[in-house]
Amino acid sequence: MLLKFTKMQGLGNDFVVIDAIRQAVQLSPDKIRFLADRHFGVGCDQVLLVESAHHAHADFRYRIFNADGSEVAQCGNGARCFARFVREQGLSDKDEIQVDTDAGRLVLRHADADQVVVNMGIPRHAPAEIPLQAITEQPLYALEVDGQSYSFGAVSMGNPHAVLVVDDVDSAPVEFLGRRLEGHPVFPERVNVGFMQIVDAHHARLRVFERGSGETLACGSGACAASVIGIEQGLLSSPVFVDLPGGPLTIEWQGRGNPVYMKGPAKTVFEGTIEL
Repeated sequence: MLLKFTKMQGLGNDFVVIDAIRQAVQLSPDKIRFLADRHFGVGCDQVLLVESAHHAHADFRYRIFNADGSEVAQCGNGARCFARFVREQGLSDKDEIQVDTDAGRLVLRHADADQVVVNMGIPRHAPAEIPLQAITEQPLYALEVDGQSYSFGAVSMGNPHAVLVVDDVDSAPVEFLGRRLEGHPVFPERVNVGFMQIVDAHHARLRVFERGSGETLACGSGACAASVIGIEQGLLSSPVFVDLPGGPLTIEWQGRGNPVYMKGPAKTVFEGTIEL
C-alpha cells in the first residue's frame, strides 16, 4: 500500500497525519509502529487519521494512535494540527470545525497566524471517569513507588492525566517516575504523567510523560490537565501560560462545569509517500 502522509508538529510534539477520506487506509498496530519509528519509518509521537464524520453536524472524525500502536481518544496538539491539515489540504475552508473523537466532540477554531484554539471539553474529575481506582474523588491522591509516597492530582481531558507539582521540572524524575506511574495498576487504562512547576499565578512549566510514547516536547491535553489541577488547588488562575519544552500554550478555564480552551501553534513540516 502506497500511502500519502503529511508530517506536522505542534510545539515539537510531532505527528504523521493521514487523509483517510481521499485514499484507502488500512493501518495495523505493526504499520503504525513502523510509521512512528524514527530510524526505519517517518518518525512521530502519534499517527493521526482524518476520516469522514460518522455523525450529523460533525465535519470530520479524528483518530489518534500512539507510537506503540495503541489507539487513544484525545490529543490536544494533534487537534490543532488536524485543523490546519484539513484547511491546507482543501478539505474544509471553515474557520471553525467540529470533529468527533472517542472522547466526544471537539471544536477547533483558526485564530491569527498559525494559532488554533481548541475547545477541549469539560474536565472529568470522578475517579471512575478518569479512570482511577479510588473510592472517592480527592484533591490529591497518594501512591507509593519503591517505598516513597507521591501526591498527585488526577483528571480526564478525554484521556487520563496524573499531575505532580515539583520544585523544578528540569530535575524532575520524568523518565523514571513517569514510566512507573504510567502503567501502575491504579490506572486501568494507563495514564499520562505531568510534572508541573509553578512560576506564578498565571505561569507554569510542564513536562509530560505520555502513555505509549514516553516524554514528548509538548502535550496539549497535559497542559490543560495541569492548568485545571493547578487552578483547583489554588496554585494558578486563568488564563495560564504553560511553558513546555517545545514552546508555550495558553489555557483558559473558568472552573467546574466549563470547557477548557487551549491556544497554540500548528505547523506543516513536509509531505511524502511511504510504502506500507
